[in-house]
Amino acid sequence: MRLEKIKLAGFKSFVDPTSIPFSSDLIGIVGPNGCGKSNVIDAVRWVLGESSAKHLRGDQMADVIFNGSTTRKPVGQAFVELVFDNTDATITGEFASYRQISLKRQVNREGQSVYFLNGTRCRRKDITDLFLGTGLGPRSYAIIEQGTISRLIEAKPDELRVFLEEAAGISKYKERRRDTENRMRRTRENLERIADLCEEIEKQCRHLKRQASTAERYKLLKEEERQLKAQLLALRWRALNDQDEKQRNAINVLEIKAEETIAEQRDLEKNIERQRVQQHAQQSSLAEIQAEFYKLGSDIAKMEQELQHDQQLKQQLQTELTHLKSTLSTSEQALTSEERKINEIVESISSSERLLADAKQQEEKAAEVLVDVEQAMNQWQNAWDDFTYQVAEPKRKIDVEKTKIDQLENQLLQSNKRL
Repeated sequence: MRLEKIKLAGFKSFVDPTSIPFSSDLIGIVGPNGCGKSNVIDAVRWVLGESSAKHLRGDQMADVIFNGSTTRKPVGQAFVELVFDNTDATITGEFASYRQISLKRQVNREGQSVYFLNGTRCRRKDITDLFLGTGLGPRSYAIIEQGTISRLIEAKPDELRVFLEEAAGISKYKERRRDTENRMRRTRENLERIADLCEEIEKQCRHLKRQASTAERYKLLKEEERQLKAQLLALRWRALNDQDEKQRNAINVLEIKAEETIAEQRDLEKNIERQRVQQHAQQSSLAEIQAEFYKLGSDIAKMEQELQHDQQLKQQLQTELTHLKSTLSTSEQALTSEERKINEIVESISSSERLLADAKQQEEKAAEVLVDVEQAMNQWQNAWDDFTYQVAEPKRKIDVEKTKIDQLENQLLQSNKRL
């Protein structure tokens, strides 16, 4: 039996579907540290039924799923498939006739593992039983990693015996013997439980027989009780029948008396009806009188309210008249004062108009003066230009002329301001 191919997807660093072929008996996988070489042997051990996350270098079984990186998102499940060549019929049993044997294990984020054998879902025990005696398993001597040789040398006799039995091919027989002994032990336990059940059923049968005899006796006593009850009821019925006959006679006598009483009651009802009609007529006349009385009372109250309202209205009008008279006198005084103010304002307006006319005349004169000044300035500027072009005077004269120019400019500014 030889491993032909390993298919991985989502297992540790193998996020993309990857197929690793083994074309010969001697294959080497080389690479730098951290490239995933150990993940290949972890995948083989995981498919063969390894259930301890610690032996797979993790904390829990979901750690074998690719957990994401800076450039890739995490995946939700992982699977690994091993394809074996069984042309030499190393695998015995029902799969001995298969040329290829495929083992597949799948796990999701919830930690649920599913095994497939040649595409058919199976148990983990079916995988381990398949490789018993072949030297292949999750922790067998066929997988030698770092520290395995020293562990074999330092192994205790019991641990070494397990490896020797596996190498000799008798481990599967011991496993079958263990399973058979377990089944026999469970069968003995089932037989003991069945014996206990039989004993309990016998006890229940005896108890049920006693209950059946008690039920028969109860049935007979119940029938006798029914007959006695029937006789007792017959005697009671006879006594009640006699009593009923006596009561009927008494009822007839009472019915006659009741008819006489009803006739008397009808006469009394007729008298009551006559008196009720008379009372109704008297109540009608009394209601008319009361209505007239209430009407007169309401008219009197209404007239009193109107009289009181007229008095209040008269008082209010007198108060308003007094207030209006005082307001009229105040208004007349204010009117006189306002008329005086109006006359004063009219006189002020006429004097302001005269001042405005004078100001306009002064403005016109100032405008004429400004024109004369501007003409004189222009003439002077022309003379000054001619003088500067023709002769060069000393600095003292230039300063004097500059001073005159400043004075003239000040005068010009003042004239502009007055304008």
